Amino acid sequence: MPDWTYHPLRGAAAAVLGERRSRRTALRLLASIGSRPAGARLIARGFGHRHPPQRLAGDLAGVPVTVRLGISVPPSLARDTIRAMPPLGAGVVEVSPVSAADVETVREAAAGRSIPVVVRARDAETEAALKPHIDGFTSGDDPHVVRVSDPSVTAAAAAIEEPDTVVLARPDVLVAAGPGWFARVTEAATPTAPAPGLRDLGLDPRRWPAWWWALLVGLGMTAAGLGAAVITLGPVLLWYDRDYLGMTLHELHAANHHLVHFLQHDRITMAGTMVAIGALYTGLAVGGIRRGWPWAREVYLISGAIGFPTLFYFLATGFLEPLHTATAIVLFPMFLAAVRRTPHTPRWQPAPEGPEPERRRALVGQLLLIVTGAGLFAGGAVISVVGLTGVFVPTDLTFLGADAQTLEAVNPRLVPFVAHDRAGFGGALMSAAVAITLLSAWGWRRGETWVFWTLTAAAAAGFLPAVVVHTVIHYTDFIHLAPVYLGIALTGTGLVLARPYLCAKVSRGPTD
Repeated sequence: MPDWTYHPLRGAAAAVLGERRSRRTALRLLASIGSRPAGARLIARGFGHRHPPQRLAGDLAGVPVTVRLGISVPPSLARDTIRAMPPLGAGVVEVSPVSAADVETVREAAAGRSIPVVVRARDAETEAALKPHIDGFTSGDDPHVVRVSDPSVTAAAAAIEEPDTVVLARPDVLVAAGPGWFARVTEAATPTAPAPGLRDLGLDPRRWPAWWWALLVGLGMTAAGLGAAVITLGPVLLWYDRDYLGMTLHELHAANHHLVHFLQHDRITMAGTMVAIGALYTGLAVGGIRRGWPWAREVYLISGAIGFPTLFYFLATGFLEPLHTATAIVLFPMFLAAVRRTPHTPRWQPAPEGPEPERRRALVGQLLLIVTGAGLFAGGAVISVVGLTGVFVPTDLTFLGADAQTLEAVNPRLVPFVAHDRAGFGGALMSAAVAITLLSAWGWRRGETWVFWTLTAAAAAGFLPAVVVHTVIHYTDFIHLAPVYLGIALTGTGLVLARPYLCAKVSRGPTD
């Protein structure tokens, strides 16, 4: 479990299972999933962990390790720890102290390991019995091994700055700090360079960096969303809409006096979602990809991989909107330029640790934002399916005062026209939702002010137009708007809880 579930939910788990049993259950769950290759990849990728820099590699007691950061546990915890730690970012597991009575336990624990296992044995006989089964042995007086009980990320990162030092956390460190401790220490110890600025771009588009292309897509999406809003609040229908329908706005209103308002409500929510995507992409470009965060590119890539293909919804609805198509044709090559390569040089500046209560409150906020993003994704999927099949939900028909057959009798192209708007909104909502979910899951770090303002801007662009347009056209059915109200409550609460942590004052470099 990541820190954003571990800390917010540990109190409830302890109340139900007891503190000791809840800890063991969490460790065994991680071990059960992490012991399988697919499960280990799921944990590592889902938690946002990445490969540590080469300079943090080294050895412990002659055993090569990918990162000089690990954990020291007693034999009773060895089996689950050895299986749970690799996806979390640990580089080695020490089992200590081990006596003759523990030999069989350690031997079974080390079987099939995917991480180096070393032992601090009590006597020579124990070493001899375990030598064929583990990777090496440590001693209690090795000056290059630092065993820590303090969960301070700063202290651990400073310790492994020494090229021969290995830091081993005791179990209490992870109990206090959470499973993300290894990744946070690795990030804090990663050497970085100043982030590039606009003056570093140059005039040759072939040399423009990925973050600039990503920014252009974000700005393009914002402009497209604002343009769609202007059209919706003005003429509502463009010439190609009227040509497809064979009807004017006045004729639509005459056919059903709620129909034009219904089209406006669909299109305004779509426009707001497009602006939200633009805000998310802009933030990811400037705050994430520019600073070399590898996860920022992945958030951007996954969101775009969901959003751009929704253009092909027209194959099901039968209506190909020229402006939508033109926007996709212009932005998609820029999107490809933005994701064509992964960032290589880290350019972030880790913030110093702040008060632990501040981080704990921020983790509750993080959980709320992730839940909101997941809910929006599910809602977008449902809206897409409805748009491509039944088109209307019961509350829509109640507002219109007509059923789908009546609308088809007015104009057989009217329902496919509405379906295009409805399905397109669902696809855009899924694209925005996955960006919100993954940005919240992977981007929560102290002092990353851009994360707070990116999510705030996206929430304002997505939620406020939806509420306003429903209110203006008097489509205020509570059941229909309940997901929006819930999303606003969860997002607002989450951002309020996280603001002191995300917006903590941190000294930045001159180019940031």
